[in-house]
Amino acid sequence: MNFQEIWSAQKEFFNSQKTKNINFRKRQLKTLKEVILKNENLLYEAIYNDFGKSRFDTFTTEISFVLNDIDYYLKNLNSLAKPKRVSTNLANLPGSSKIYAEPLGNTLVIGAWNYPYQLSLSPMVAAMAAGNTCILKPSEVAQNSMKAMAKIINENFPKEYLFVAEGGVEEITEILKLKFDKIFFTGSPKIGKIVYEAAAKNLTPVTLELGGKSPVIVTSSANLKVAAKRIVWGKFLNAGQTCVAPDYILVDEKIKDSLIDLLKSYLKKFNYLPDSEHYTKIINQQNFNRLVQMITPEKVFFGGNHDSEKRFIEPTILHDVNWNDAIMQEEIFGPILPVLTFQNFNEALQTVADHEKPLSAYLFSGNAEEKKHFTEKISFGGGCINDVVMHLSNSNLPFGGVGNSGIGNYHGKAGFQTFSHQKSVLSRANWGETDFKYPPYSEKKLSWIKSVL
Repeated sequence: MNFQEIWSAQKEFFNSQKTKNINFRKRQLKTLKEVILKNENLLYEAIYNDFGKSRFDTFTTEISFVLNDIDYYLKNLNSLAKPKRVSTNLANLPGSSKIYAEPLGNTLVIGAWNYPYQLSLSPMVAAMAAGNTCILKPSEVAQNSMKAMAKIINENFPKEYLFVAEGGVEEITEILKLKFDKIFFTGSPKIGKIVYEAAAKNLTPVTLELGGKSPVIVTSSANLKVAAKRIVWGKFLNAGQTCVAPDYILVDEKIKDSLIDLLKSYLKKFNYLPDSEHYTKIINQQNFNRLVQMITPEKVFFGGNHDSEKRFIEPTILHDVNWNDAIMQEEIFGPILPVLTFQNFNEALQTVADHEKPLSAYLFSGNAEEKKHFTEKISFGGGCINDVVMHLSNSNLPFGGVGNSGIGNYHGKAGFQTFSHQKSVLSRANWGETDFKYPPYSEKKLSWIKSVL
């Protein structure tokens, strides 16, 4: 595949100014929606073949996100793209000032395997809405999903506008040599650094959606039944292969036993079995082996069983865990939930603050002061109070990381801005100008300039 040729064709197409037309963008978004709905069964089958994801989970956590993003931009694109008038300072009167949302140009979106449709197509939708061309490189790890996206997009859109590139490390290495106007990457911090380094050679702006160890803090004032139910759902959704999944629990030691008993009861109630429609496989053998090695048998409170042939790992709760344990040294990204304790709330906040800034953080509490301190005292990309994961479902909330968990954000308005340049334009009148800024200078002019500036 000649990626240079596709990149050049997209550059030429962007320079034709066609993508800047709002009606053009809307037509393409409507076409994409039609293509997704027409090929829904193909998308379901492909992702099931990758790691056993059900139609229900695929629609609710993947396809619905993409369709909602399309609908959001169809509804709001006119207002998002409209030049914004801002006030003009005294020194530039008479005149007017506006900010124009200008498409960046040729963009590259690199998707992740764990939610292959959502994390590939949603950034692409934002790039389209902002008026860019796009090369999409889905993760080759979810191979069938990658091929399905390549089929439905490459057969329905001209390659000079949208193109899905298949392949692995060799292909993405070649693509990253090209000079894009924007790169959007979702994946691990390790690979994010490689993408960032490649982009730096061309001074290409980058959005990095990474990960980290996202904590759940549960205090003695929390509704434990609600906390346990929501934590179990959010953690074991997609078999824990979710970048914003709760990575570990920090619970007040006074209620630890009550909480883990409730976690256990909900795990039994939700019935996560190898062939359950609501529970997926681990994506591949490499990740399966990595996760199994994280399970310390003597610390298992519940679960721990696994089946290599089915790539099944039973939802597992570990207790009596400390920060020296292997499972606390890296993001888990699987169905293992370690539980640590704290004696006071400030201790818990400090523990989170002492580690890398997480992509998400969660608090279960009924105490207003605890909620306030949680929001103000620790840094994280985004999160919830008395829930987990669900902040992603609100397109009015920007989604992204901070520090080691990412750079930049997207979703809704934030996604449009991520793929746009805010171009400032001052328009001056041809009359009414004094000579104070022009030579020759004088004390009188300096006095006037000081009063104005």
